[in-house]
Amino acid sequence: MDKRWLSAAHQALDAFGVETSHLELVGVSENITFRAVESGSRQAYVLRLHRPGYHTAEELDSERVWLAALRDYGIAVPTPVSTPDGRHFVPVEIGFSEIRQAGLNLWAEGEIVGELLTQPGGTQNPFPHVADQFGAFGALMAAMHNQATSWTPPQSFCRHRFDLEGLLGETPFWGRFWEHPKLTANERSLLLQTRDACRAKLAQYGEPERTFSMIHADLHLANLLVSDGQLAVIDFDDAGFGWHQYDIAVAMYHSRAAPDFDEAATAFLRGYRSVCPISDDDLGLVPMFELIRGMALIGWKAQRPEVEWPDGQFELLLSGVLGGCRRFLEGALDI
Repeated sequence: MDKRWLSAAHQALDAFGVETSHLELVGVSENITFRAVESGSRQAYVLRLHRPGYHTAEELDSERVWLAALRDYGIAVPTPVSTPDGRHFVPVEIGFSEIRQAGLNLWAEGEIVGELLTQPGGTQNPFPHVADQFGAFGALMAAMHNQATSWTPPQSFCRHRFDLEGLLGETPFWGRFWEHPKLTANERSLLLQTRDACRAKLAQYGEPERTFSMIHADLHLANLLVSDGQLAVIDFDDAGFGWHQYDIAVAMYHSRAAPDFDEAATAFLRGYRSVCPISDDDLGLVPMFELIRGMALIGWKAQRPEVEWPDGQFELLLSGVLGGCRRFLEGALDI
């Protein structure tokens, strides 16, 4: 572990008034994430050192505001902690050249649902059947969409947008995917053709209130916890305004390796529609949004070369996206 990260974590915990008996690094991605256990009370926390330049202070606070609204709606989400003087985020130094905003939440207990897929039918798995798991997942996402479409954010609320420009503009939120250094000239051309075709389709579709609101934008099985049979959602770092179909597409895209995926997808949509009605025409855009997700991941990887991927994973991603681009341009892309 980088000693500068550890020093920054201790700076943050001191500001929050938390004296720890245990501190461990649990993830490095957009954020540097720690699990901290308080001395005496044994209360566990998740500490995030937010990536500089990714969110403004106003955007970070707006994430906290939406979490509170979701919690009031009955959805299990992280619970933020404030400093003794009422701040929700504190600046910390990493070395002498980097300042990050640090935020602290109560640690959400439970098993990561994605990991339970590796032990189907196990005694600790509350979802012994894939259909049960994905049905509950779909219903939870639909509840979040219902909350978001019925909610009026405060005037100060500020989050990024996964809209036409945020996904497919000249400067997408996750980066100019067509400029990844590993792309050939022909691959860049194919991605740009697909980008233009997707833009045209989304421009025609617009942003109907029924399917455009705040979304999690990274809600897959690794960001779901289950405890006592109840699901909870974590990691709202990418949450912003966007199409519901993009949220659904993220769930589908990152679940295709699941056992019996066709059954899982059917159960997910059945669970979703049991809570939030959505038309077949609106759902028909999901395959395109899956392709957009793949393109966005190419941009994400280009922006974050420090995040290591297993050997061959990027090549597999790229191959799948390019194949999807060809099928989309040929009119043969389906869910």
